[in-house]
Amino acid sequence: MTAPRGRPSLTERRRQETRLEIAETAATLFSEQGYDATTVEDIASAAGISLRTFYRYCAAKEDALTPLLTAGLGRLVDTLSTWPADEPLTGAVQAAFDAPASPPHLADTERARRLVRVMGGVPAIRMRWLAAGRDLQDRLLPLLAARTGAPPDSLEVRLLTTTLLDAIHIALEHWAQQDEPEGIAELTRRALDYLRIDELE
Repeated sequence: MTAPRGRPSLTERRRQETRLEIAETAATLFSEQGYDATTVEDIASAAGISLRTFYRYCAAKEDALTPLLTAGLGRLVDTLSTWPADEPLTGAVQAAFDAPASPPHLADTERARRLVRVMGGVPAIRMRWLAAGRDLQDRLLPLLAARTGAPPDSLEVRLLTTTLLDAIHIALEHWAQQDEPEGIAELTRRALDYLRIDELE
């Protein structure tokens, strides 16, 4: 029996759940005991899987966090896909960050901040974080093109997409480094206001 069009099959949903479980386990260990002190064996044991299963889903330790790296931006893309075209772009970004954290692991503010510090401080993970953001450009381009009326491959839409992603990235890193940070939604709004992102549409 095939899955309805547009919906992942049961097998694929189970794979996604396993990937997310590995990612959340790795995130907990990285944030609690540090990236360098955490081994692949630690992650596999804590997730209740074999090393063979781990490597079936992750080529290396630094790949384990990929589902978490894309979670927040993926929620932004989903929000934008239903956001009225005549409403400011900053409103969609604010709504995406104000929504309940998904995965729930990121609802714990201090753990989330430690995780972002690991993501920004470990070169191998930082590279994958940046790559994950770039991969989402393909999903963002048509959404922003529809709002601007310009072709998805136009200079203007590509610049708008890159500016939006970089602003969110920098706001997250700033949030994670502060002793008493503002809310991430407010910091992101400030970043977008500073860049006058709504005026670029």
